[in-house]
Amino acid sequence: MISEVFITCAVTGSGSNVERSPHVPVTPDQIANSAIEAAQAGAAVVHLHVRDPRTRQGSRDPALYREVVQRIRKSDVNPVINLTTGMGGDLILGGPDAPMPPSPRSDMVGALERLVHVEELRPEICTLDCGSMNFGAAEYVMVNTFPTLRKMAARLQQIGVLPELEVFDTGHMWIARDLVKEGLIKQPLIQLCMGIPYGAPEDLTTLTAMVNGLPPHSVYSAFSIGRMQLPYVAAAALAGANVRVGLEDNLYLSRGQLATNAELVQAAVQILERMGVRVMGPREVREKLGFQVHE
Repeated sequence: MISEVFITCAVTGSGSNVERSPHVPVTPDQIANSAIEAAQAGAAVVHLHVRDPRTRQGSRDPALYREVVQRIRKSDVNPVINLTTGMGGDLILGGPDAPMPPSPRSDMVGALERLVHVEELRPEICTLDCGSMNFGAAEYVMVNTFPTLRKMAARLQQIGVLPELEVFDTGHMWIARDLVKEGLIKQPLIQLCMGIPYGAPEDLTTLTAMVNGLPPHSVYSAFSIGRMQLPYVAAAALAGANVRVGLEDNLYLSRGQLATNAELVQAAVQILERMGVRVMGPREVREKLGFQVHE
């Protein structure tokens, strides 16, 4: 069990959760305000996607990221900012009988194009999804080949942004270890993503196996989606991991009670404090990860 943890709030995501809760933020102002409220509630890190305000779906538009990040940076809180780079690797096939050509809803771009917003805004952290997988039961494949990951990791090293390696299954851990072995990742920062069909299941045996496969000297977090999100706050701490909550992964505070991001963070803080685990602030996280700390 770990004695102190930091909480990441995954604020909005890019999926259809927006259709199931009025609390999922959509516009840049809504996303920024929700992130600020989560930070005020105890989240040291905010993990950010953006959405097209017209379609309400996930977007890669750098202008939307710019609005969100600038608003957070001008606020009276100073969370560590973590931007997604997951968009741009979305392959939607045409179906079992005619997989090609892919659906026009696919979004496949080059490695460096997935980093355009990161290049401009220079967050302290951005995500790097460590492998490909069938994402749910539809024709959607999340595509992250090793050459693409290698190129993205090399560029992030050049510009001084720390990748958070998103590990959705045991094979993804192999990729994470190889990136470290090749020197492309100096500080292994790992997010164990559990319970996402069809990746690693949420059971504790699999979580233990994932933890046992981590690269040496990793700083790692763990979460599960849906109703297991808040139980995984305790499970993560027991497994030596930091914590992630937020509306990207779960919409409910309890059965039938829709949550806000701030409420999910508050619930996580309460769980951890009752376990005797201290919740770290943004300055401590920056020191832990070797970022420059400004007064």
